[in-house]
Amino acid sequence: MSKWGSCDYKQLEKLCSKLEKMSKFDVQKFCEDVARNLAARLLAKVIKRTPVGEGTFEVINENGIQKRYKIKNGGTLRRGWTATTQAQAENGENIGAKEYAESLRIAKMGNYYIIIIKNPVEYASYVEYGHRQEPGRYVPALGKRLKVAWVPGQFMLTRSEKELEAQLPKLIEKQLTKFMEECFNNGY
Repeated sequence: MSKWGSCDYKQLEKLCSKLEKMSKFDVQKFCEDVARNLAARLLAKVIKRTPVGEGTFEVINENGIQKRYKIKNGGTLRRGWTATTQAQAENGENIGAKEYAESLRIAKMGNYYIIIIKNPVEYASYVEYGHRQEPGRYVPALGKRLKVAWVPGQFMLTRSEKELEAQLPKLIEKQLTKFMEECFNNGY
């Protein structure tokens, strides 16, 4: 008959107790934290890519002479990513991407955690995907005639989503590693 030898099970018992403590941790909270972190990263990317216009102008005729007056600064579309209404975006009442992501509601559908990110500014979809226009039409606010029939989209959200999607495995692995280290080292 062969000898089996001796074995010290203390390390295995320690690991077992740590895994037991980790199983009591709120996994749903961890998943929500990951979702909020990803939403904040997406917002940061899309805000950087969002173009800022010159602002809105008003044309006033005085004695047959047209004058342009600047009414408000540009950036409404960019501020719209962290605003709940268009008026809030126009007035500049917005917060940072991380704070806004923390305030977003998370819906759980099956195994998926869903956060809806939207821009309430009415023309956001036209800037994102492009739009048609009538060449030759005079636009008083611009003081110019339109030249092309199609204005191509900027795809700021689409590009940001694809970029984040490529980074997703690395980001989630990093957060999971951090979570595991906290569980094992701090003894949750």
